[in-house]
Amino acid sequence: MSEPPIPGSPGGLRRRDAETFRGADRAPRIRADARCRRRAGGFTIFEVAVAASVLALAIGTAIAAMQRTFLALDTARNLETAGGIMQCELEKERLFSWAQINNATYLPVIDTSFTRNPSTAGRFTLSRSLVTLAQHSGQMVQITLTVSWRNYDGRSLSRSYTTYYGQNGLYAYFYNS
Repeated sequence: MSEPPIPGSPGGLRRRDAETFRGADRAPRIRADARCRRRAGGFTIFEVAVAASVLALAIGTAIAAMQRTFLALDTARNLETAGGIMQCELEKERLFSWAQINNATYLPVIDTSFTRNPSTAGRFTLSRSLVTLAQHSGQMVQITLTVSWRNYDGRSLSRSYTTYYGQNGLYAYFYNS
């Protein structure tokens, strides 16, 4: 019984003839094709897991860095605002007379230029302490202004300015005493 010809073979070669005709080059071609088929199947589960882990680590680190950056930015913005509030109040108090400065019931008020901004209105508190310096014959007082606030993460922060006020001005105190 004779073998049927191989479909699509040149000149109707039989299987035995085709193997002889193609010879040794058939085996390497099969192996190369098998390797390509294996690679074309995609990544292994281990490779996907490693890639996902690296991606998760990168995203997590980026989010943590952004949170710290926002906290630092918020703190810097609040420090600047607190400094402005205290400087504004000190400038107002420099215009006071000696009697007004020594008024222990005076309560400082945050200037409207700061309270107009909705992000700062009600967030900051301003307080004042007054100490009469006895070693200077009661002619000098120490004024301390303190601004307190909470950061967006809930931490309480405060900053203080301290200045001295002489009865006839600091110049008169230092050069006429």
